[in-house]
Amino acid sequence: MKDNIRYFLLLLCLGLGVTVYAAPPSQEEGALIFKARCAACHNVNKKVLGPPLAKVYDRRSMEWITKFVQSSQSLIKSGDKDAVAIYAEFNNTTMPDHPDITPAQVESIVAYIKSQEVAADPNSGGFKPESRMPAYRPLQITDYGYITGFVAVVLLLILVMLIAVRVKDVEREMKEKS
Repeated sequence: MKDNIRYFLLLLCLGLGVTVYAAPPSQEEGALIFKARCAACHNVNKKVLGPPLAKVYDRRSMEWITKFVQSSQSLIKSGDKDAVAIYAEFNNTTMPDHPDITPAQVESIVAYIKSQEVAADPNSGGFKPESRMPAYRPLQITDYGYITGFVAVVLLLILVMLIAVRVKDVEREMKEKS
């Protein structure tokens, strides 16, 4: 009984230790958040509905970026000159508030933006064509699942066509008999 309590307490302490020590958000998390919430209006290198985000960390502090992401309108209403200028430059287009994004997640988004700047600059030596379309990969002979599925669909279509021809032949024979 005493040993069971000791093991339980040991596991509890280990569990609490793991939850207390949480790793900082990764660049991958930043990529997911950016693609889900930011990419509709922002691009790293081009002006879209919102400003390009390349080098945003050089122009503004992380604290300012976090405040703007969490509630751009409250920053504008407070009279922040940079926020007001951006708002005016983009025809008073309101950026949606994201109060649920934590400062650590904002840092991971900025880390993702930095990685995309390097990937987009062909002179940096870090240019990778697949960074533009990370899910794109040409079809290869080793893609057995895709090839098997394709062949199965083609065979199924041929079978359906053969059955349709046979049905028409049977219908024609029945008309001739009657």
